[in-house]
Amino acid sequence: MREQLRKTLAGYEPQGIERDDSLWPAAVLVLVYEHNGRHHVVFQKRTDRVDAHKGQISFPGGGQDPEDEGDLIRTAVRETHEEIGVHPDHIDILGQLDDIKTISNFAVTPYVGWLSHYPYEWTFSDDEVAYLLEVPVDHLRHPDTYVPDRRLVNGVHREMPAYQWQDDLIWGATARMLTNFLDLWRVAAGE
Repeated sequence: MREQLRKTLAGYEPQGIERDDSLWPAAVLVLVYEHNGRHHVVFQKRTDRVDAHKGQISFPGGGQDPEDEGDLIRTAVRETHEEIGVHPDHIDILGQLDDIKTISNFAVTPYVGWLSHYPYEWTFSDDEVAYLLEVPVDHLRHPDTYVPDRRLVNGVHREMPAYQWQDDLIWGATARMLTNFLDLWRVAAGE
């Protein structure tokens, strides 16, 4: 599946967003691995000690630092290493998803990466990560997992995607990025 996903992402033109000085550039990593014939995506539950998105489920990632030299892939990989301990040499970047603007004024560029091996010895930042969620892709794709998240956005009622995994709800910008990923996964799977 890795090579099919790489090929699908190579042929995909990610949608950008209009950026301005009010938006902080950020990047996240949709990290995929295969274990016992099932593909999984890694999420993290953020602690209540972080500055933004306290207690939410997210992909590993964060704001761009000067050391990233304007390279958002470098941001995604660096943050993944800092937050959950994945060594950069163990990540194969397959491609990019659509940019997302968050309500917290981040312009997020999501990348899809493949973890080189599993099981993996996760080591996470106690300040940023409460725990990890290793969610099978087939679970995320199951219709019963989808939970409509109805919100009032700029005076308009909208239904946003959300996904249930055990006691956690994946919602907001993370769910929108996940939906983009799952749509491309279907294409890569030939569905």
